[in-house]
Amino acid sequence: MKKLIFFICCLINIYAYTPITPINEVMVNKAKAKLGMKLFFDSKFSADGKVSCRTCHTPMAGWADMRPVSRGVYDKKGNLNSPTVLNAVYNFRQFWNGRAKDLKAQIDGPINNPVEMGINPKFVENIINKPPYKQKFAKVFYGQKHFTYNDFKDAIAEFEYVLTTPNCKFDKYLEHKATLSKEELKGYKLFKSRGCIECHDGQNIGGDKYEKFGIFKKEKKCIDDRYSITHNPEDKCVYRVAPLRNIALTAPYFSDAGTYSLKETIRKMAFMQSGEKLTDEEVNAINAFLHTLTGDFPHLKELMK
Repeated sequence: MKKLIFFICCLINIYAYTPITPINEVMVNKAKAKLGMKLFFDSKFSADGKVSCRTCHTPMAGWADMRPVSRGVYDKKGNLNSPTVLNAVYNFRQFWNGRAKDLKAQIDGPINNPVEMGINPKFVENIINKPPYKQKFAKVFYGQKHFTYNDFKDAIAEFEYVLTTPNCKFDKYLEHKATLSKEELKGYKLFKSRGCIECHDGQNIGGDKYEKFGIFKKEKKCIDDRYSITHNPEDKCVYRVAPLRNIALTAPYFSDAGTYSLKETIRKMAFMQSGEKLTDEEVNAINAFLHTLTGDFPHLKELMK
């Protein structure tokens, strides 16, 4: 009965999802983004002087964290795996549980968290109002004599607008500039027919809605879900849908870093969310499709000029 209800819902919603579309270019203030990049990589903005934004969002790990959970100041462990910051500008909310409305609001989390960076706005303002940062901020925020925590957040968010990955093979396919292989095309068709696209749609192929994790098989333990914010029992195990762009580069997967295998992730998601037991052939095809979602990485050397 549960499976029947699921497929009826899929049929009802078949025209409700947002089609996957190529990502749009985000216009940025280059000077402000350049300042934000310096702040993003600077460990001065942490209680022990060893942690920066880059610590949990490593370029070589798809701007995510290869560790199951990130480590903050004084080597303290977090609760969840850090999601990638690539294309985060296209997410409708930030963090797994969506507690921040945008990239700028998201910065409040790690800055004020005693486990992550362990500082506060006053700490930040003490640094940015002294050399060498004071001169750097003056070049971006014209006419100001004192720079605020809000200016600090504004600059970092501007840098994160740069972290987009256009021109993936699938985008080019949608634009009729590339052809998918037989295996990749089969995977795309399965991605649609098995209901994956019901949640993973739009520009970021996810990141635009909340969904319950574990429809056909309940997750044993859900940490920092929507329920932790709303205290509504219906929000237990509800998270913001993970975006799938560059998914082949951002292992481990799931908020709890349950696996480093993308194929295992595909198999688990199909069973937990739609009750489907995929064959190895189907898993391989969907895996091939997901690999077409890796785009061009940001050219930071251009920003540094």
